[in-house]
Amino acid sequence: MLSSEQAKPLPYNDPAHWDKMVTAYEAQSQPFTTLFADAAVATLPIGPSSKVLDVATGTGAAALAAARTGAAVTAIDFSAGMVARVRAHGLPNIEARQMDGQALDLPDAAFDAAVSVFGVMLFPDWRAGLREMARVTRSGGSAAIAVWKSADGAAVHLLLSQIIRRLYPDNITPMPCTGLAELADPGRFAAAVIAAGFSEPVVAEITHDFKLNVANPGDVDKLFEFMPHWSGLDADKSAAVARTFRAEIDSRRVGDIFAIPSTALIATALRP
Repeated sequence: MLSSEQAKPLPYNDPAHWDKMVTAYEAQSQPFTTLFADAAVATLPIGPSSKVLDVATGTGAAALAAARTGAAVTAIDFSAGMVARVRAHGLPNIEARQMDGQALDLPDAAFDAAVSVFGVMLFPDWRAGLREMARVTRSGGSAAIAVWKSADGAAVHLLLSQIIRRLYPDNITPMPCTGLAELADPGRFAAAVIAAGFSEPVVAEITHDFKLNVANPGDVDKLFEFMPHWSGLDADKSAAVARTFRAEIDSRRVGDIFAIPSTALIATALRP
């Protein structure tokens, strides 16, 4: 296990970090995020004649869901590695491009729908990300945006934060992305969507279990290094948090699977 001195906050805004994460993200996170991506895309009135933009596509969960409707999908991400992975699917109706979601190199009103699943909330300027989604969506088009309902995110991030807050409330390190906290509230989320240029937002909640494989305790320990809150603990406190985390696993695991319920907010809105 990494000590608190060795651990570093997750560099959300560094594309090189995400380049290195492609394989692990696709294996560990995409099966989980796909559940929310499918729900978000299902709210959009799209089909074979539609043009859809997926902002911060990652390994392509939302892009793939949109492509299954027959829509022509443009999937963008600032990580070259993520873009390459989406291209590797070889689907003729997905064009993957490396691009900054805060300043899209795309024309106004070019898309019938825009979607972002756990992407824009991580942007340094998430308001610009939402405005850009509105700018490139045609009048009468629609958007679906998914964020976490907790400022601590979801899955292991969420549980570890809850444990640290319970044991050491003075050691909680703010998440580095302000959008996580701002958009975690349904009212603020709806207001932000309107301010960006959309109208009639409807915010729905959806919960799924993140299913953590705990067969190998060493693999679980490696997860801690990606948690921003972990870096604020000294050796004694990190050891206590790890013990509590393992106790939670032992009390609620089913075989090799430990489920962590995680809730998202999905906003759907129209472009006036």
